[in-house]
Amino acid sequence: MSHKSKRVRQSNFIKICSECRDHLCCFGTRPPITSERKRKIGAYLQKENIPLTNAFTKTDYVFPTENAEGHCGFYNVETATCLIHHVKPETCVAGPITFDINKRSGGVEWHIKMEKICPLAGVMYKDKQLLQKHLKSAKGEIFRLIRGLDSAELEAILKKDEPDTFKIGEDSQQKMIRHETASG
Repeated sequence: MSHKSKRVRQSNFIKICSECRDHLCCFGTRPPITSERKRKIGAYLQKENIPLTNAFTKTDYVFPTENAEGHCGFYNVETATCLIHHVKPETCVAGPITFDINKRSGGVEWHIKMEKICPLAGVMYKDKQLLQKHLKSAKGEIFRLIRGLDSAELEAILKKDEPDTFKIGEDSQQKMIRHETASG
């Protein structure tokens, strides 16, 4: 990932995310990891000389292995930071935006977490321009995730309960296809 890509991928939230001390998003969330993301994380760990064995767990889908307390294995408890911040999973970058698939229409529903889960959500509630900018970025991340998962993995992820969120929009299948075509 180029330096510019890192900056663009992170620019909407890095300051708030980095300053957060609750890190509820790093506890028991099990963000999905596509094979492409797994490759990028592995390369990053090697480049940064971060020794991590058994970094991933596979059940119905692949996610970061959790530590004994239930935190993401990439969460550094001592520094309260993410070891892989620049290559972290798409849902982590998209946060506090999350998604579901509308079974009737096949469209992607967009949800935002409540402020009690993510302080960034509170900032976005107050700054609608920031919300729209981040939502655009989050959609790209989520569409990339959806494209990288097989149907069984996606189905398993969609079964996961997302409490304390509310719907903020929905895109049709056609819009998702147009976005996929535009982003290559």
